[in-house]
Amino acid sequence: MSTAGGLLQGNEFRLCRAAGSAYIAAVQDPFPKPIDAGTRYCAVFGHPVGHSASPAMQNAGMAALGLNWRYLAFDVVPTHLRSALDGARVMRFVGLNLTVPHKLMAMDLVDVLDESAQSWGAVNTIRFEAQDATGRWVPVWQTDDEGSPIRAHGFNTDADAIGRALRKDLGIECSGARAVVLGAGGAGRVAALKLAADGARELFLVNRTQEKAEAVAAEIRRRYNSCRVGLGYPVGTVDVVLNATSLGLRRGDALPVDLGRLDLRRVGAVFDMIYRPAETPLLAAARAAGCRTANGLGMLLYQGARALELWTGRPAPESVMRQALTEHVHGS
Repeated sequence: MSTAGGLLQGNEFRLCRAAGSAYIAAVQDPFPKPIDAGTRYCAVFGHPVGHSASPAMQNAGMAALGLNWRYLAFDVVPTHLRSALDGARVMRFVGLNLTVPHKLMAMDLVDVLDESAQSWGAVNTIRFEAQDATGRWVPVWQTDDEGSPIRAHGFNTDADAIGRALRKDLGIECSGARAVVLGAGGAGRVAALKLAADGARELFLVNRTQEKAEAVAAEIRRRYNSCRVGLGYPVGTVDVVLNATSLGLRRGDALPVDLGRLDLRRVGAVFDMIYRPAETPLLAAARAAGCRTANGLGMLLYQGARALELWTGRPAPESVMRQALTEHVHGS
């Protein structure tokens, strides 16, 4: 298979079946279809955004669906987010993904909030919609009425992706689980709320700034009072530790966990939202201690696949998208 960079130039993916098992074959088109006047665009906005693997994943998915669409990445500073959203709207983009630090700010910048965004308090996916001849709001690519007003519809696909990643990549069922969440920022808050919503028995929040952890704990107690919440490290065994901090992204980062206060040998599984490097120092330490481990590649896949479904109205080709992600991350 060619590099993920080549996908943007037009790799064509086919789903094949052999001996009753599905497998994926990437076929290099010697005459890739160029971008033309009919090409539609999606993008991810972040700051920084150069590390993002979303373009590799989404362009592979779009090619597999036979769409004349392209997915781009833009570094947008927070003070310019409103202008960038307006620009994408005017240029009739199909949709957007938002990553750090834009997910909370976007709550006040979209026109409509889906229940998922309202529930989790963050927007990571936007679908641009226009009114059709009957006045219904439909995805903007479904109408050719250039004069129709366009609205930004905000969704959150992160929370469900966390649940799927824990279940599919680690075999963790949140119901009844005892969990530690490292970090209480935007990602940590959503992770903790999702664990509580899915029936976690006990949550322990660890964060450098105590006030942030206390605020998340208070929200969980208010919304999910059957889940016991504590601050700091627990005593005894733990089903899963989830890292929602950025520690591990850069060479030389300290571990996000104090191993003097949490014995990884008493932890069943460790999930790190970071996917590059593929094995962070935390995951290496956890593997050495006998824990099941998974990085954030699955979470990225599941939230991205759901975003593509929201834009297209069609099932996402997850196998193709996973292979593109794996090649992009492990091959870079």
